[in-house]
Amino acid sequence: MQSRITGNGASLGLGYDFDRVREDPYTLANSFQSVVYSGRNAVMMKRARKSKAAQVGVVGKVIQILEQLDRSPDGLLLREIVDTTGINKSTAYRFLSHLERESYVFRDVAGYYMVGPKLAKLGTEATYQATLCRTAAPILQKICRETGESVNLGTLDGDEILYLSVFESPHMFRMVSPVGMRRPLYCTALGKAILAYLPADQQKRILVGTRFERYTPHTITSIEEMEEAINRIRRRGFAVDDEEAVEGARCVAAVIADTKQRVIGSISISGPTARVTKSKVPIYAAELRKAASEIAGFLTTLVE
Repeated sequence: MQSRITGNGASLGLGYDFDRVREDPYTLANSFQSVVYSGRNAVMMKRARKSKAAQVGVVGKVIQILEQLDRSPDGLLLREIVDTTGINKSTAYRFLSHLERESYVFRDVAGYYMVGPKLAKLGTEATYQATLCRTAAPILQKICRETGESVNLGTLDGDEILYLSVFESPHMFRMVSPVGMRRPLYCTALGKAILAYLPADQQKRILVGTRFERYTPHTITSIEEMEEAINRIRRRGFAVDDEEAVEGARCVAAVIADTKQRVIGSISISGPTARVTKSKVPIYAAELRKAASEIAGFLTTLVE
C-alpha cells in the first residue's frame, strides 16, 4: 500500500521532496537561456529568475491545500480550505481551479473539493476509495430515487467484496448491507460482477482458494458452477444474485471497468424478490451498466 500524503509532501509519489522545494524552488525549474540577435552579434541573455520568496510562496500554498484535502477524505468547501490554510480566497480558488482542470483535485456537485484521480492514484487505498465513493455518489443516489431500491458500491478487497457506499431504499422492508461489510464474491452480485472481469490468473487463484459455503438452497457451491456463472455474466454484461446470499432477496450488478477492461469496482441494486422481480432484472441491468460507464469515464485515470 502506498503512503499517505505527509507533512513534507514526499509521499505524493511525484519524486519531489517538498521540504527541499521550500528551501530551493529552482529544483522544479531550470534557468532558461534565450538568444537575442542584433545584426551579426548574438547576445546570450539569461532569463531573469523570479524571487525565491515568490516561488516558495506559490509552492507552499499549493502544498498546504493538498495536505488539507488529504486529511479530509469527505472533501472541503472553498471557505473551509481558506479557513484552515489562511490563503486568500481568490488565490485559493485560482489554485483549486487549475488543480481541478488537471485532475489533481475533484469538486463534486455540492461544491466539496477532494483529492482527484491523479493524486488518488499516487496516494493511499483509502484516498482512492474516498474518491471513488464521492464520484459515484450522485449517480447512485439518482438510481436509488428512481428505482426505490437500495443501491450499493463495492470494490475487491483481497478475495472478498468490500461495501464502500450504500444508499438505502425508502421502503420499510429493504435489503441493506452495512458500509465496511465484507462478503464472499461467489454469492453476491457485486462480487460476481468483479470476479467475471478479473485477469484469468487472478480469477483462477481466487476460485481455487475459495471455500464455497451454502447460505441458501440457491448458493453456488463449486468451481464448475462458478465458471458457468462467469461465462453467463460476460455474455450478458451483468451479474445476478438470485437468493444466493439471502433467501427472498435479489440483486443485480454491473462492473465498473476502464476502457482496457481493468476492474475498478462494481455497483448493484438490491431488494426483496417481490419488488425486484425477474422481469425488472434486464431493466435494472441496463441502468447499472450505463451508470458504471459514466463512473468509469471519470475514474479511468486512476488505473492508467
